[in-house]
Amino acid sequence: MKLSEQYYKWKETVHKRSVDKFPERKGSFTTSSGVEVPHFLFPQSDDPVYMETLGFPGEYPFTRGVQPTMYRGRFWTMRQYSGFSTAEESNRRYQYLLKAGQTGLSVAFDLPTQIGYDADDEMSLGEVGKVGVSISSIEDMETLLRDIPLDQVSTSMTINAPAGILLAMYIAVARRRGIDASKLRGTIQNDILKEYIARGTYIFPPQPSMRLITDIFAYCSANIPNWNTISISGYHIREAGSTAAQEIAFTISNAIAYVEAALKAGLPVDTFAPQLSFFFNAHNHFLEEVAKFRAARRLWARLMKERFGASKASSLQLRFHTQTAGSTLTAQQPENNVARVTIQALSAVMGGTQSLHTNSMDEALWLPTERSVRVALRTQQIIAYESGVADTIDPLAGSYLIEYLTDELEKKATDYINKVDAMGGAMKAIERGYMQAEIQNAAYQAQLEIEKAESVVVGVNKFQTNESITLEKQTIDPSIENQARQRLAELRIRRNPSRVAELSTHLSTAAKSEDNLMPLFVECVDNYLTLGEICNILRAEWGTYQAQEM
Repeated sequence: MKLSEQYYKWKETVHKRSVDKFPERKGSFTTSSGVEVPHFLFPQSDDPVYMETLGFPGEYPFTRGVQPTMYRGRFWTMRQYSGFSTAEESNRRYQYLLKAGQTGLSVAFDLPTQIGYDADDEMSLGEVGKVGVSISSIEDMETLLRDIPLDQVSTSMTINAPAGILLAMYIAVARRRGIDASKLRGTIQNDILKEYIARGTYIFPPQPSMRLITDIFAYCSANIPNWNTISISGYHIREAGSTAAQEIAFTISNAIAYVEAALKAGLPVDTFAPQLSFFFNAHNHFLEEVAKFRAARRLWARLMKERFGASKASSLQLRFHTQTAGSTLTAQQPENNVARVTIQALSAVMGGTQSLHTNSMDEALWLPTERSVRVALRTQQIIAYESGVADTIDPLAGSYLIEYLTDELEKKATDYINKVDAMGGAMKAIERGYMQAEIQNAAYQAQLEIEKAESVVVGVNKFQTNESITLEKQTIDPSIENQARQRLAELRIRRNPSRVAELSTHLSTAAKSEDNLMPLFVECVDNYLTLGEICNILRAEWGTYQAQEM
């Protein structure tokens, strides 16, 4: 079939169905000179490699995007990552952002919450509410989500080791409001392997950690079909210093490990794969970043089809959230970060992201203020409404350089994946320290180039100034820790002690079995067992992970 015939077939079937679901924005678009911008372009003459390497949007191999209409149908979800201090303060920030035009929530948790400790645990001293919001109980979660329509707003929660417990709180809050779980939309990060590689907020050893993840896969497949059960993260791998090719490769190697674990647990690939999602970094090299997103989509589609035999189109689609690169933000001349974030965000949009967070200009200094968060959100909105880049599908496709970079990144990432496979998979490679060493070497090389001024960082190693910083500062009230302790003490007095004891025993027994723990997590949190109490029961049964010295 000729390429033109394939195009008309795609337009009348796949594309039309998407337009029916997401009507194209405002009909046609024109430039200021009156030139109409086509909603989609493909080669005007038959190209023998077009269908194999590019294809059409919404069709295998998804190089040109996972949706047939992409942003012509609707914009990406504008999801600003935020959370600090108390649930009350964070809720106020969410309400502010939603009124400012944010279209999805993204919750940042404090360090104690991320590693499964209550706010009144001695391990939490000095850390409550500092790098995110403190959530110890379902009452905290209810406060965090107050007046937010959970059946209308998509919520992302950046939580890993205790992801199932925080998801259980979210489900229980919705249930208390009479909202059916099947109507909930959102994502939990739930990516423990990258914690062992690059971030460090793990709790349990690998085997029980992977069991928790596959329990979530199975539970959500049956009960929350619109929830992304995992956000397999290259973001933190890149923040640790990896190259773009390493970011693709190690992220997809981890994804392969999750798929294999789910298959081993008896889950058919097409039941859980459509709910897998990814999380990538948008770094400084604009052209490489655009190509990175396109290469990752194509590589994942081929792996899922050829290695795992997935047959559903949704099982082959690499859907991803993007965050601009925090590691590129500078404390010097922080206003320059607005330009950095704009370029990075634009690369994510040109690369076809489904969801985007833009960092605030002052994040290298302190928690972002309302004003700086608004500027970050407005950056996305200006790209969406004023730049014209969303007026056509995959605007850079066909660029000789973009296609070359896409092909080369896919080859380099495939070479890394093959090396990880030869070691026995991601977990074996992590245990050997292979991924960590590769990332550290890349980070060291990049830092040397900055120190030698071979790589220019504006305002840091070139074009410096001696001006003082005059930005407004966001601060955290130190009294919130005592307030959190008091709330937990009152909760423990009010709850039913015999029910708590009964559920604690049940959880301890279930942890030794092969039962899916998610229904029990929901029951536990709904009866006021706290995050720390649940995690401590699991620690007692499974132990804690100790990182290997390299």
